[in-house]
Amino acid sequence: MKLLLLSLYSALILLAASPAFASGVTELKEFVRHTQSAKADFSQKVLDRNGRVTQQAEGTMEFARPGRFRWTYDKPYKQLIVGDGARLWVYDVDLNQVTVKKLDQALGGSPAALLAGNNDLERMFQLRDLGTRDGLEWLEATPKGKESTFESVRMGFRNGTLEAMELHDSFGQTTLIAFSHMESNPRLAAGQFTFSPPKGADVIGDVPGSPNPAPR
Repeated sequence: MKLLLLSLYSALILLAASPAFASGVTELKEFVRHTQSAKADFSQKVLDRNGRVTQQAEGTMEFARPGRFRWTYDKPYKQLIVGDGARLWVYDVDLNQVTVKKLDQALGGSPAALLAGNNDLERMFQLRDLGTRDGLEWLEATPKGKESTFESVRMGFRNGTLEAMELHDSFGQTTLIAFSHMESNPRLAAGQFTFSPPKGADVIGDVPGSPNPAPR
């Protein structure tokens, strides 16, 4: 599946200025409190229910709270995911196709709501510490809403830096994301979080300015 929607909304993950040796839940809360923007490289794997790797990808991520993010997939194919604060845009370069939907509908109980939404984490998620594994402090966030396609999201921190995420979905798949070269609160250009469909692209979804949403 070319559109790696499992990690789309998780897209927004980065470094936090949190105290060393804190629990995973404390690390997350400090992240949300102190990190307004970030950028990083990432690598991603999707595993099926039997643990077999079905997809791999690499790219870069930028994020600015609330609700603005940009994920660029460079390998094995080109794809761009942009949240502009009002809408989520997914551009598949090979297909020259753009999918767009309202951002509040896209975020919901997704991993993005943990990191790019408001500070009211425990209204949307049940949080619990998972202890230390592979040198990281882990926590698990379980969406309280029934609309989420994710059963749980796990995050691993090391000395205040988010290094890994594990996304477990309702289809039995697991998405593993590893981050590198994290920068906390960098100055990011506003234009990084805007998107205009390329000329001739097929646009599907809730198109701005259209009296009726395009068919999905």
